[in-house]
Amino acid sequence: MRLTKTGRRNRIHLSIRKNIKGTAEKPRLSIYRSNKEIYAQVIDDVNGKTIAAASSRDKEVEDAKADNKVVEAQLVGKLIGKRAKKAGVSSIGFDRSGYLYHGRVKSLADGAREAGLNF
Repeated sequence: MRLTKTGRRNRIHLSIRKNIKGTAEKPRLSIYRSNKEIYAQVIDDVNGKTIAAASSRDKEVEDAKADNKVVEAQLVGKLIGKRAKKAGVSSIGFDRSGYLYHGRVKSLADGAREAGLNF
């Protein structure tokens, strides 16, 4: 029996999460992508704390009036990078949550790298 698109993504997400664990020194950058929005969180899994969060619904991103969702995702990446650096995080593990590293996911990662995060 063939998996659905979401079933395939969940299977890949679980295999990624087996290898990536967020710590205080190297938290994980987890993303969620819906049809309209994109969300990013920097998470310390050991303590169960969210260190920084950003989304395309934040005022800074909405005020920028991005042309398309790929540009919007890059703005979210820059915003999460800026907020993570402010919280004292410079190195992270990238959790793409089962999404392909293409389009909005890649754009968010590039924006976070531009803001100074290493992964």
